[in-house]
Amino acid sequence: MVLKAVLFDFNGVIIKDEAIHRELNDELLIAENLPPQGKEFWKVSVGRSDRAALMELLKSRGRFVTDEYLNKLIAKKAIAYRERLAKLETLPIYPDVVGFIKQMYDSGYKLAVVTGAIRSEAEFVLQQAEIDCYFETIIASDDISQSKPDPEGYLLAIKTLNQLDPDLNLLPAECMAIEDTFAGLTALKRAGIQAVAIANTYPFHMLQRRANWTIDRFEDLEFDRINDFFGSRS
Repeated sequence: MVLKAVLFDFNGVIIKDEAIHRELNDELLIAENLPPQGKEFWKVSVGRSDRAALMELLKSRGRFVTDEYLNKLIAKKAIAYRERLAKLETLPIYPDVVGFIKQMYDSGYKLAVVTGAIRSEAEFVLQQAEIDCYFETIIASDDISQSKPDPEGYLLAIKTLNQLDPDLNLLPAECMAIEDTFAGLTALKRAGIQAVAIANTYPFHMLQRRANWTIDRFEDLEFDRINDFFGSRS
């Protein structure tokens, strides 16, 4: 078994935008004459797709909407998200993630993003940060029917990487993925992917038992230990 691919969550791993999503969700709810999230945010929204989170938030308030109406809310939020980012002087990219992504790319690993965000949001941020060129594929909420903690997104990423490179023969056990939420780490466990938890959203001690490796920042990831675990690629 060797490490062939490194997979990245997006919100909370590449970009620090959880607060923005919380504000936008609340704005959508208030516009629907419904109460904002409060503590629900951590249970319902963090780590889950916009579709799953909004559907649950509306349902918990007795509001049942059609897929068409939900799509309109998601599109409305996507526009507001880009407008919010455009007002910032700099994108809230985690400072050490760009160097880590480049390091993994230069080391010959296949890279992919697996996110509950919609594709347009992820593509916009990766392009603006000038790191889109390092990723073979993006698996976004547009591509899946089940949100994390379901492993569908990660399994689709592996399938897609194999389709892009038929000689890769990538297996879940040959992947490492970086996540920051309980839902994401559960998805990795169910997919059979080795998990790195980064303490960007939850404290270190809350993540430690849920992952193979837990770090405060990317520079803390000890690749000698990881290579010992996976074995040499030579």
